[in-house]
Amino acid sequence: MIPCLDEAEAIERCVDAAWAAMRDGGVDGEVIVADNGSIDGSPAIAEAAGARVVHEARRGYGNALRAGFAAARGRFVVMADADLTYDFGEVPRFVERLRAGAELVMGNRMGDIEPGAMPWLHRYVGNPGLTAVLNLFFGTGVSDAHCGMRGLRRDVLDRLELQTSGMEFASEMVIRAGQEGLEIDQIPIRYRRREGESKLETLGDGWRHLRFLLVHSPTYLFLLPAVALTAIGALASLAVLLDVSVLGRTWQIHALVASSLLTIVGVQLLGLGICAHAYGAYFLGRRVEWFDRLRGRVRLKHALLLGASVVAAGLLVCGVIAGVWVANDFGQLSQESLFLVGATTVIVGVQIVFTSFLVSILGLGRVTHSPTLVGLSSNGTGTMNGNGAHPPEAVREESAPVATD
Repeated sequence: MIPCLDEAEAIERCVDAAWAAMRDGGVDGEVIVADNGSIDGSPAIAEAAGARVVHEARRGYGNALRAGFAAARGRFVVMADADLTYDFGEVPRFVERLRAGAELVMGNRMGDIEPGAMPWLHRYVGNPGLTAVLNLFFGTGVSDAHCGMRGLRRDVLDRLELQTSGMEFASEMVIRAGQEGLEIDQIPIRYRRREGESKLETLGDGWRHLRFLLVHSPTYLFLLPAVALTAIGALASLAVLLDVSVLGRTWQIHALVASSLLTIVGVQLLGLGICAHAYGAYFLGRRVEWFDRLRGRVRLKHALLLGASVVAAGLLVCGVIAGVWVANDFGQLSQESLFLVGATTVIVGVQIVFTSFLVSILGLGRVTHSPTLVGLSSNGTGTMNGNGAHPPEAVREESAPVATD
């Protein structure tokens, strides 16, 4: 599988190299070029070289590959870019690992990069940094999460439910493989200087990858910051109220205002994180063990009771202060600190109440199965932009694949 966008300088050599690799390695298969709207004649060149060309008019690396996946007929799919940066002679090694039981085989370029093949910023900052974040968030353990040469079993595509359209598709595949518990293997490969003009946008593609990692990890995006902010705010509030010396001094009302803000923001982030996990569980079919246990034990009435209790506690504090004020004949009342604690408690309780309702509303849309989006056109006909490629359901119903691999 070769995604292609205006690669006339290299596409013929890529197709020839792919055929040679399969022939020399004893692999029975096909070469698919997933063209993404090339205007330089790349599709005709690829077809003349013996490739089957799949057309995907919607721009984007992910769109092109999803169209190619929908059209693939073998048991395994090995993908590599159309710029000669990857050695197609490695294809049999990927197939060998897949035959041995791996479900996703990743190439690892980082130990053998030809001089000048990868920009310094990509090699030492972007790729290692994003790979480290991906491994931290999802525990996949891959060494080169954005390598464009990789192989996978075609029968796992339904489980992966790949949906992104751009370069973040590379991260999505690894993330979903980790979430689905696929057997991931890695192969060290060489990375060479490309032919033609690069389509990568360093800052734009880097941000899209990072954004994708964050939005798919509510725990790191919301919950961990929430716990940190709430804990710091609560401890700081106690320190002020109890006149505890911190950093060699005691803190007053201004520090209490800051700690109250931290607490409120922390609780708000906690609610957003729970809602994000609820959306993932009910609409995306994502399974998170702690959230499954939580929703199995805590009902709306329990959460509302907690929120109402917190509100009541805050109102009680404010009420006591108001009573003292009335008893003093509405005179001067210097209880700013306690009043601020009471008001903060009321706000936190209100947040708990309405967050509980939102999670319950999300639960109304829970799904019993996850929709398969790969291969569906915008009009829902089950083909990809008129190129005749069927979605995985149709592929799975064929009596036998055309190629054994």
